[in-house]
Formats: sequence, C-alpha cells, structure tokens
Amino acid sequence: TNYNSTTFRDKWSFRASKTGELIFSNSTLPRKQVLEKSSSIKDAYKCLNVGRYAVACGGVGIALECFELALQYSKERIQFGLPIGSKQLIQKKLAEMSTEITKAQLLVFHLGRLMDSGTFSHEQISLAKRNNVRMAQEVARSAREILGGMGISSDYPIMRHLINTETLVTYQGTNEIHELILGKALTGFDAF
Repeated sequence: TNYNSTTFRDKWSFRASKTGELIFSNSTLPRKQVLEKSSSIKDAYKCLNVGRYAVACGGVGIALECFELALQYSKERIQFGLPIGSKQLIQKKLAEMSTEITKAQLLVFHLGRLMDSGTFSHEQISLAKRNNVRMAQEVARSAREILGGMGISSDYPIMRHLINTETLVTYQGTNEIHELILGKALTGFDAF
C-alpha cells in the first residue's frame, strides 16, 4: 500500500492525542482485509457506534470537572464580604449545570445498558453524542463565567475543556450529521 502520513503540530485541542492525515495514492486493499459480511458503507458506519458512545461519556467527564471546579470556586471566592456562591445568579447557574449533567449521566447509563443487551440503535447513540457534547460546552462556558478572570487562567483547566468540546462537536460526526440521522429516524425520510 502506498501512503504518506503527516502529524499535526501545535494544536489547540486534543493536544494529548496524535492527530494526522493519511494520504493514499495508487493503493489497493487485499480482499481478505475488506470487512466481512459488509454490504454497504452503512455497515462501516456501525463501527463508529462505540466511539460515539465514548464521546458521549467523555462529555459527561468534561462537564463534571468543570462543574466541580466552579462549585468549589463559588464557595471560596469572596466578593463584598460573601462567597459568590451565596448569590442567586451563581446558584442558578450551578443548579442548571447540575441538572444537565445528571440528565446526560442518565442518558449514557441507560444507553450503556441497551448496548450491553444488544438492543440499542445508532440513532440513540447519535442522540447521546449530540446532546452530551452540547451539554459539556454549555457547562464549560458557565464554569468559565463563574470563575470570571480565573476562568481563562492556566491555573484551571476550564479553557482547555472548552476548546476540547469544540473539537468534540465534529469528532465522530458533526452535530448536523447526527441531526440528519435523528431526522430520518423520526420521519422515515432520508435527507442525505
């Protein structure tokens, strides 16, 4: 097989993982390396289910750390003689963050059970990936707001998480792809 590979350097996101590009030219694949019992490209897409589920779970992990940091900070940061966590708007943000994280946890927990029993659908995985990444973005943004100026400091990982959620939006399929998958499941019409 004739190919070249590159490695992306100086990335803003997913810095711990090696990311690159494979460039194939005049390449052929032996028949024995083709997926068995595969009749269409949709069979190959099924391989993405585990990765998409992992992204949905990862979104929960990102959100949890951001929430825990924001909660702790809100208890320790004193303004005008009181912890900022004693203020209604901060409590509202924390309550919203906690609610969305709990819903996302329940979603991946239930989906994990369905996957274990073999009764899941790829539409459910698309729903979880899309929902949990969006939730992680919102929680990270709220955490950054609660931390104020410290939210952009390298003393806290909030901005790293926020940047990584931007990558997760396109990783394992963009939100728009997952919307099309869900749209077809809901309407029965293939829009792509």
